[in-house]
Amino acid sequence: MLATQEDKTGVVKRLDLRFYVKQQPVMAALLAVFGVIFFLAVSGLSRAYHAQRAALGNRWFNRGVTDLQARSYDSAVTEFRSALLYSRDNYDYQLNLAEALIGLRQTNESYSYLVNLWEREPENGLVNLELARIAAQRGRTEQAQRYYHNAIYAVWPGDQEAKRRETRLELIEHLLSIEAKAQAQAELIALEENLSEDPSLQRRVGDLFLRAQDYEHALAAYRVSLKFDRHNAGALAGAGWAALQFGRYPLAERYLQAAVAENPADTQSAERLKTTQLVLRMDPFRRQISAAERARIAVDAFATAGRRLSSCATPKPSATPTASQPSLADEWAKMKPRVTEQELRRNPDSMEQAMDLVFEIERQTSATCGTPTGEDLALLLISKLHEGN
Repeated sequence: MLATQEDKTGVVKRLDLRFYVKQQPVMAALLAVFGVIFFLAVSGLSRAYHAQRAALGNRWFNRGVTDLQARSYDSAVTEFRSALLYSRDNYDYQLNLAEALIGLRQTNESYSYLVNLWEREPENGLVNLELARIAAQRGRTEQAQRYYHNAIYAVWPGDQEAKRRETRLELIEHLLSIEAKAQAQAELIALEENLSEDPSLQRRVGDLFLRAQDYEHALAAYRVSLKFDRHNAGALAGAGWAALQFGRYPLAERYLQAAVAENPADTQSAERLKTTQLVLRMDPFRRQISAAERARIAVDAFATAGRRLSSCATPKPSATPTASQPSLADEWAKMKPRVTEQELRRNPDSMEQAMDLVFEIERQTSATCGTPTGEDLALLLISKLHEGN
């Protein structure tokens, strides 16, 4: 009887063991399912959390962009800082915050952000441009130029050529503002090589060449502009001034006449036209005039120089008198009896000597009494025209 009970107990144990063995895979599967469900739930919650943070960050960022565009820099700074609370390493958030700080003239903090951004993306065009502007404000010319050049050849979103062109133009403006005219000329020539024939752009480049005192290139740019916009008063005036400065007086006269015709209120071009016409009329060495006309012009020029010398006997207080000026008065008085139309027609060498003295008087009085006007300015320009002849 006892053995029978033991046998039954053993059978029960074996049955329990078999049942457990059969149930173990099911339990493992259930645990795995619960684990996956828990993981998915946690992942979903995490994604929702990060998505919510990203949405909040973008919301603050978009507000900041709107205020930055409206130049409400205080509000923009607050909004970009709020956006960074949700995404501390976001490149765009930091870059726009740096721009807003620049708007508030908080350049030190802006510079810290920009340097960090530059180390992450040294080819970013906007970062290099902002660093160039800060360096320029601080008077660090070489550093500014380096960052400007980085920006010119950097990666830009959208129209890269337009961004690079505007960056180089900004560099040129900076160079002109610090009187680095030779460097500005070099940048302008580099710009011109890839510049389209757009008349407004060509006119702008012509204006910059004028400021850089490169009159030959200025004239060329204006002529390209006028090829497509013949009646543009600004381009005509610029071309006239460039031609005048370049010593091409007949061409200057044509452009300045056209400029005044297009814009009668342009008094500056009208004055330059008068000067140009005086130069053309008062030059005794121009071709295709008679000996009598040449002599008459030289006599008038000699008288004009004498009046200038007399009025410049007492230089401006800011001017430094020269030791040669009294001797010029003596030379003029000594030569005066021989400067007649008959004598100058008969003796061309006398005319040469008379005009040499006229030119010397105009140069000397210009140095001591300031830039002349009217006929004296015309004679000074004529002297430059014939220097070395």
